[in-house]
Amino acid sequence: MTKQIYFEDVEIGSEIPPLEKDPTTQQLVKYAGASGDFYQIHYDKDFALANKLPGVILHGALKNGFLGQLMTDFAGEYGWLQKLSVQYRGMDQPGSKITARGKVVKKLVEGRRHLIECDIWLENAKGEKTTPGSAIVVLPSREHR
Repeated sequence: MTKQIYFEDVEIGSEIPPLEKDPTTQQLVKYAGASGDFYQIHYDKDFALANKLPGVILHGALKNGFLGQLMTDFAGEYGWLQKLSVQYRGMDQPGSKITARGKVVKKLVEGRRHLIECDIWLENAKGEKTTPGSAIVVLPSREHR
């Protein structure tokens, strides 16, 4: 379990602790079974190559899930993810490490909710942003415990 972060601990411009993933083709097969997304580009290399792809590619929704994990890890046990939005701008492949990253862009209070808005993204081993997005988390406040 990670240490709980509070609204007062966060500054605009702060980086979210990164989350590294090293997806495998086996993980994609398991994800296909869990999600029902059996499109062959996610597990059949020959099919993917025949469709002019560089090989098997990650499910977009799995990449969305990695970014969701980044933010729920950041929010901690007493915070929660309010909104998550991503765009698929590049392909990621199994066998290549990807890193989920984020940066705080805004802090605001709405009633008793203490909100943190973040720019988030997945980047490949070359440092290219393949999946940009945004998120809002609600954090506990030290003042309202």
